[in-house]
This record gives sequence, structure tokens and C-alpha cells, in this order.
Amino acid sequence: MIKQFMFIWIALLCSFSASKAQTTLDYIHENVAYAQELMRENHIPASVILAVAIHESASGTSKIARYLNNHFGVKGQNSSTEIRSSYKGYPTIQDSYDHFVEFLQNRSSFSNLFDRFGQSNYIGWAKGIQRGGYARSRSWASQVIGLIKKYELYKYDETEVVSAARIEKDKKTVPQSRIAEYLKAVFPIPFLTGKINMKNRIPDN
Repeated sequence: MIKQFMFIWIALLCSFSASKAQTTLDYIHENVAYAQELMRENHIPASVILAVAIHESASGTSKIARYLNNHFGVKGQNSSTEIRSSYKGYPTIQDSYDHFVEFLQNRSSFSNLFDRFGQSNYIGWAKGIQRGGYARSRSWASQVIGLIKKYELYKYDETEVVSAARIEKDKKTVPQSRIAEYLKAVFPIPFLTGKINMKNRIPDN
């Protein structure tokens, strides 16, 4: 009887985990295109946008995500008659995404990140957002970075033409143990295979 109960409990646990993973994969599929659009316009990694949204909205399943279209945990006014909440309400999910980027751009504690980090340095962005006071949890950045790695969100970050000066600047903020990972993100192919990807080559002129 006990063995049977344990088997059922393990099966339910596995089913729940698989369901949660599938929900997150669906969420990524539904929102990755817009996250990349915001990345191209504002030079913030799509991986960071998606990971923060996944983390703050439980992959779109939280109450404030379902009733307020709030996917980034931003507080403010709302006109919802369905729930009482101190979180900001948005007409659409995309409005929530837009406001997240605007929020970072318009707050002095975050706006400097746009100058410090490129759209491939998701580690610098995540830690910078935490240092700016976005969340109280000391493990917030680690959790966001963990989501990026778990779901390989970094593959949605498009490589930009990076100057030598930017690389040296980023290397000062990226932990020594993650330098290789950073270079892989900035130059995905050359540093691993020794082959030259002409699309990623910095022009001589």
C-alpha cells in the first residue's frame, strides 16, 4: 500500500513538473518574437526580458498576469474589478513588456545599464537590474540567469558588432569564471571552433 502511494505521488510530481516546463516553453514561444523586437530597438537582451517575465509572472500564470496583464511585477494603479491588487494594470501583455523597458530607461538606477552592457551580456544586465533595486531578493539575479540557462534563452540574443573597448569594459564586470561564457555569447562561433564567421567580423573601416 505504501509503495503504491509513493508511486502515485512520484507520478503526480513528475506530471506537475512536466506541465510546468511545458507552460514555460509555451510562454517563450508566444512572447519571444516581441522580446526580440524590443531587443533590437533598445539593445537589452531578449533573454533577460523573457527570463524576468517568466520569473515575475510564473510564465504568465500568476494572478496579476492573468487579470492585469502584468508580467514584470511592477506596482501601480489598475482598474480591475476582478482582483484587488497594488500592481499596475495594462491593456495588453505587450504594453507590460513595453513598460518594463521604459521603466529601466527612465530610472537613473537602471538607465546606465544601456551604456554599460551590450545586448549579449545577459549576466551583466541581470546583476545590474538587481543592484538597481528591482527586487529585494538577493538571489533574484541568480534565479533570472538560471532561467536563461535552463531554457537556453541566450540563443535568442542577436550578436551585435562589438568594439574592443566594449569588450574590455564588459570583462571588468563579468566574473573571471564567466569570461569564456561571455565571449561565447558575443562571438558564438569563432571562439569555439576557430572558424571565422564573416557576419560577426568587426569591419576594418
